[in-house]
Amino acid sequence: MFDNLRDDATPSFYEEDDTILPEEYAKKPVFKAPKRKASGKFLGMTSMQRFVIAAMLLIAVCTMGSMCLLLTGKIGLL
Repeated sequence: MFDNLRDDATPSFYEEDDTILPEEYAKKPVFKAPKRKASGKFLGMTSMQRFVIAAMLLIAVCTMGSMCLLLTGKIGLL
């Protein structure tokens, strides 16, 4: 059943079309992306916005960690 599987497969891209050769790709000009101006923003946020997000993430992780410790009995309230 699988004896002629390789023969039945379609030929690769270069075998199908003889008009496109790898040398033609090298002759095309390479366009570079325009340089970004240094605006001091990361992900489109100012430094104060990043600080608020980091502080909220810290509070959320600390709260969730404390709740996990309370639920597992590793620490107690009294």
